[in-house]
Amino acid sequence: MRRAAVATTTRMAAEEMRRASASAAAAAATAEAAPAQAGSRWARVWPPALRWIPTSTDRIIAAEKRLLSIVKTGYVQEQVNVGSAPPGSKVRWFRSASDEPRFINTVTFDSKENAPTLVMVHGYGASQGFFFRNFDALANRFKVIAIDQLGWGGSSRPDFTCKSTEETEAWFIDSFEEWRKAKNLSNFILLGHSFGGYVAAKYALKHPEHVQHLVLVGPAGFSSETEHSSEWLTKFRATWKGMLINHLWESNFTPQRIVRGLGPWGPGLVQRYTSARFGTSSTGELLTDQESALLTDYIYHTLAAKASGELCMKYIFSFGAFARKPLLQCASEWKVPTTFIYGQQDWMNYQGAQQARKDMKVPCEIIRVPQGGHFVFIDNPSGFHSAVLYACRNILSGDGEKGFTLPDGLISA
Repeated sequence: MRRAAVATTTRMAAEEMRRASASAAAAAATAEAAPAQAGSRWARVWPPALRWIPTSTDRIIAAEKRLLSIVKTGYVQEQVNVGSAPPGSKVRWFRSASDEPRFINTVTFDSKENAPTLVMVHGYGASQGFFFRNFDALANRFKVIAIDQLGWGGSSRPDFTCKSTEETEAWFIDSFEEWRKAKNLSNFILLGHSFGGYVAAKYALKHPEHVQHLVLVGPAGFSSETEHSSEWLTKFRATWKGMLINHLWESNFTPQRIVRGLGPWGPGLVQRYTSARFGTSSTGELLTDQESALLTDYIYHTLAAKASGELCMKYIFSFGAFARKPLLQCASEWKVPTTFIYGQQDWMNYQGAQQARKDMKVPCEIIRVPQGGHFVFIDNPSGFHSAVLYACRNILSGDGEKGFTLPDGLISA
């Protein structure tokens, strides 16, 4: 399964390289310093129609608002001030002497009084709006709070100048902790998807006293390359394609750069991706035309904005999406009860969670949801909701719900 995951990643990267001409790649480098960059003084001078990259922070928030118009539950959107750096830190979020504060975009949904708090953290290349199909159902049982991690979505996008895995992890973990302090939260359920699952797990390892239960949805980062050596990957790296893609990975060339490099043609590329991943290639419930259009618009604006959090990739993972500091090595240090949720067609390997469970000293469950891939919460929202409710059954039992059994269709791994 790991080979299939790496092959999928490689094919995606190769396809992107074929689609992106040399001129688009050159334009990407220019575009990142161009007038259209979100937050720059030129972005405020040039009208949107004349910008090479037609986006800005305001347009991200506007796209978010349009996407969340589908959601029936009321919500409050706010920018939470996380300061300029963690207290006592010698390295600010952006390696700068400036005391300019940074903000984390936060959406809090209406809920019943005394409902348990569920904090949702998105994955790489995504933002909190990706959970748009889940907010209504989950808000019936939880106080749902969804965030854009620092450097993503509608949050501040500081210059990303981390130079190590440790600094990069601190960028996300410490900014989340400052956000938690600002929101005065404690004893909450923390749900993270993919890379957000990696961040959530690392946060729970450092601050277990604040996390009541950990829900990891298709989490990245459990295995290292040495733990899952691949003869196929070794051979591929020796080819010119493998060397090229590995070079791009280590150079921090991200898919977002291609979107930026294509300028006004970027939305078309994103539309083709959305139509394929959540349409023709979907493993579950297809998006409606309205959902597809709004999600495409939202994804484009979050991808095309200034590069920031996306540049974490090379420091957290090596080529092939293997963790440089794998969570599997920390399993014996786990202090928070944990539930893993995977779509049955998820390319993330759930066997890594099974291996970690052997070393955990806290309750741990693994649930697989049918008709779902890596974005199981979009592919099969009802199955995903059932899995989350089951994962939190002991917390929800305060509502008088006893005798929870694994819902039909879900698989315990």
